[in-house]
Amino acid sequence: MNNATYLQREAQMDRFGLKVAAHLDDLPLPHDISERLRVARQQALAQRKTASATQTQAAASVSASGSAAVLGGGEGFSWFNRFASAVPVLALAIGLVAIHINVNDDRANELAEVDTQLLTDDLPPSAHTDPGFAQYLKFGPPAGGQ
Repeated sequence: MNNATYLQREAQMDRFGLKVAAHLDDLPLPHDISERLRVARQQALAQRKTASATQTQAAASVSASGSAAVLGGGEGFSWFNRFASAVPVLALAIGLVAIHINVNDDRANELAEVDTQLLTDDLPPSAHTDPGFAQYLKFGPPAGGQ
């Protein structure tokens, strides 16, 4: 849960608590019940303060240990951990090189196939560069005859 969501949820709980407290304050309650509610409120507030302080300390320690791990510090970040963290980068680089080689081979095969078709065709290669032949291929024979 990110910090903004946490703060929104805390604000919602605070508003709900204030509404409940206002409603209870408006009710005519006997003295012993109102005293028990007052003590319960104080205990809940004290418990909430300690819980939020604990969460803040835990978040700070997680943040500090995360930054230490990223920066290469901290306990247990041995050469093996460094090597293990470099393996995904190495695998990505190998994958990109393999893809590049594969794409180049496919392109070379396509060009070789086109060259083979041009050289084994009934027409000479110069016919394919003729603008009139390109128009013939695009639109077909003239409608007026031969």
